Formats: sequence, C-alpha cells, structure tokens
Amino acid sequence: MNDYCLGQYEKSMPNDLDLCDKLKLSKEFGFDYLEISVDETDEKLKRLNWDLEEKKNLVKAMFKSEQFIRTMCLSGHRRFPLGHYDKSIQDKSLEIMEKAISLASDLGIRIIQLAGYDIYYEEGNDITKNIFEKNLEKCVYMASKKGIVLAFETMETSFMDTIKKSMFYVKNLNSPFLGIYPDIGNLKNASLIYGHEVNEDLELGRGHIFAAHLKDTLPNIYREVKFGTGHTEFFENVKLLKNMGVRMFTGEFWYTGNSDWKESCFYSCNFLRNILDKAFN
Repeated sequence: MNDYCLGQYEKSMPNDLDLCDKLKLSKEFGFDYLEISVDETDEKLKRLNWDLEEKKNLVKAMFKSEQFIRTMCLSGHRRFPLGHYDKSIQDKSLEIMEKAISLASDLGIRIIQLAGYDIYYEEGNDITKNIFEKNLEKCVYMASKKGIVLAFETMETSFMDTIKKSMFYVKNLNSPFLGIYPDIGNLKNASLIYGHEVNEDLELGRGHIFAAHLKDTLPNIYREVKFGTGHTEFFENVKLLKNMGVRMFTGEFWYTGNSDWKESCFYSCNFLRNILDKAFN
C-alpha cells in the first residue's frame, strides 16, 4: 500500500460519461480516488439536488468499482460568489454551500475544495472581501455540523493566489474545518509575480493543508499544460508537503476533446506516481 493517495480530477474525462463509468475508468487508469466537480454549469449544479435514490446508486457504484469519491471541487461559486454585493446572490451561494456539504456527507466525501474568489466576474474591493469573510464564516459553521472540511484552492487571480493570502482567512476564522487545498501549479505562477519560492509560501500553511492539486503550468498559462512540459516544481513541492503531513494529492488536468484522452489519463497517472513514489521514498 502506498503512503499517499493519488486522485483524478473528474474533468480529465469526457463530460458525456456518467459517474459510474468514470469511477471504473479512474480505477483502470491507476488512480486511488476520483474528485467530483460541482462547477457553475446548470448540469453540474443539478447534482446538488440529487434525491436519495440517486445518491444511493452512486454509493453502490463506488463499492462495486472499489473506487471512491473522496474530494469535491466546488467552483459553482464563480457564478454565485460568496462576496457578491447582491443579497439574493449571496443567499444562492450559501444555498449551494449547504447542499454541497449535505451531498459530501451522504457520499462519504471528506474535503470540499473552495475556489478562492470573493467575486469573479466583477471587480472586487474591500466591501466584497468583507462580505466574503462574513459568508465564509457561515459556510464553516455549516461544514462543522457535518464534520466536512472546507479547503481553499489557491487561484489564478490576485485575491487568493498564495498560501499567505489563504492563511489570512484560515487564521481569522480559526476553525479545524477550514484549511487549504493548494494548486501547486498556480503557486508556481504566483511565485514569479511576487518573487518568492513556492516552498517558502507552502511552509506558511504548515498544519493547515489538507490535500494538494498537482497541475503543470507555464508563465501566465494556468490550464491544459501537459504534465512534464511546464515549470511546476513537482518533486520539491511534494517532498515538502510530505514533510508537512499531506497525504492526498489530486492530478488536475482536462479532457479537451482529444481522441487520445485515455492515453493521457494513463500518462498523467504514471507521471505523477513516479514523482510521488520518489518523494515518499
């Protein structure tokens, strides 16, 4: 048994596959778990309204495939942000959070990754930051009642693109149910902007990092960079994360309509396993 778990980001497979098929394939590719996506599309947001039978069927599929959904990437708040000026949008954002926590609890998901945005499609300011923090506190309270942990993803925008910025909110709320689920590829790009080393930034989150997204990036390019062709410092970052007690890592990559997507999944799993195996030896 490995000393770590390597998960697969759901969006690395075609959207027209159902989750039962994705679970089976993820197992075949060699990953240890699947990360489910609840993004801002109506299709994905509908998952928050699954009835009991739909949830039971998915749990049965997990046991049948012996592949489980352990984490949720919740990016639906891009469309309905916690820090929005409009009270009705704030209410919707909190409704999404409450339903996501309930879904996670029912499916056995341990960690919900939160997108680190106060507001996305509009310009943020001190007002949106204050609204965000106020509503974040409500989200953490909801999560604490279900025993689900919430964790910030470090993003590509200046609001929360570093561990240091994430820790401002983690320290202020001071809850065991709020931490960080950083994207080390995004952190690499942030390091070029601010002139620090990625591991220096990661160190600031010691004791508060629950898992990590493993993604390759290039300067100013945050998506769809093939593993091994970017500048992410995988080995150095994973080695430190191991030292910090992190044991869950999710490979983040995308299906882009390419016919060789299965080969891409096998390649990505092998690439990341090689790094993790070396770091954990």
